[in-house]
Amino acid sequence: MSDAPGAPAAAAFDRHMLEFLVCPVTRGPLVYDAGRQELVSKGAGLAYPIHDGIPVMLIDEARKLDG
Repeated sequence: MSDAPGAPAAAAFDRHMLEFLVCPVTRGPLVYDAGRQELVSKGAGLAYPIHDGIPVMLIDEARKLDG
């Protein structure tokens, strides 16, 4: 992602995808964190990254939540 003038903006995450996506660990709902560009599974304690508007729903790529 670049902030240089004239650089293309990163693709935005389509929030309607939350209606269809679930956590691959718990099969529970996800919460969109716009600031971190992540989908958070509170039940699993994991946050899945979003790259160029595409959620990466791989357990190995997820960040463990603190606490």
